[in-house]
Amino acid sequence: MDVDYKALKNGGFMRQKQKDRFSLRLKVVGGNLTAKQLMVIATAAENYGAGHVHLTSRQGVEIPFVKLEDVENVKAFLASGGVSTGVCGARVRTVTACQGSDICPSGCVDALSLAQDISQRYFGRTLPHKFKFGVTGCLNNCLKAEENDLGVKGGYLIDWDSSDCFFCGVCVKACRVGALSRGQRQIYLDRQKCVNCGRCVKACPTNSWRGRPGYLVSFGGSFGNRIAQGRPIFAITEDREAVLKAADAALDFFTAHGQAGERFRTTIDRVGWEPLTKAVEAALAN
Repeated sequence: MDVDYKALKNGGFMRQKQKDRFSLRLKVVGGNLTAKQLMVIATAAENYGAGHVHLTSRQGVEIPFVKLEDVENVKAFLASGGVSTGVCGARVRTVTACQGSDICPSGCVDALSLAQDISQRYFGRTLPHKFKFGVTGCLNNCLKAEENDLGVKGGYLIDWDSSDCFFCGVCVKACRVGALSRGQRQIYLDRQKCVNCGRCVKACPTNSWRGRPGYLVSFGGSFGNRIAQGRPIFAITEDREAVLKAADAALDFFTAHGQAGERFRTTIDRVGWEPLTKAVEAALAN
């Protein structure tokens, strides 16, 4: 029997050392699975695998020891329980995310819903090489946004209303980057130092500091054979649609300029940051 191993890998079936055995990668967006999905996965592991699963470093789930002859059966069984297979190869991979502002007290933005939007828009798209998105809800950066080809962090655009302030200085103590200082009935903000973490907003007992949720986007991160830290191209934005426009521009740039087997960061370094910056800025202007 002729077996298209490349097609199997593209569909999430990764070959093991053992002959005709596969570790099946599942689609998990933002590390979020329902209890029903977990039960379906457990049953699939019992019936088609070796009775256990592997949790990957990127919030994924894999079922090892799936037999070649069970490929279609396990796919059908998982699909009946609302579980999809993942992807491998030169494609947009599963999007990672923290729990974000819906659950985490530190969260500035709804990381999971943004991850779901990104996944719906790009998951499985063919590119010159794999492409990873990561969304983290605040500057604690649990998801290590800058390690992703495109990373998103939540933050706050902040403003101060002196009318409610009694100059207790709690905000100054809460700021970890020295962006705030206290004068005679005045709080000074150095916006050059501010990292948009919003700690002042959350610490203020009188709500004198007001925060508007925003997104900080980084481009070109990588944490594989080559380690590179993603870089910002534009300032924090309140516009969620702007994040998606920027992602559109980044993926189009990679498609146009990337060489087969070349990671996004390598493409940027070869072609130049200026062309990418212009492409992103043009997308945001429309």
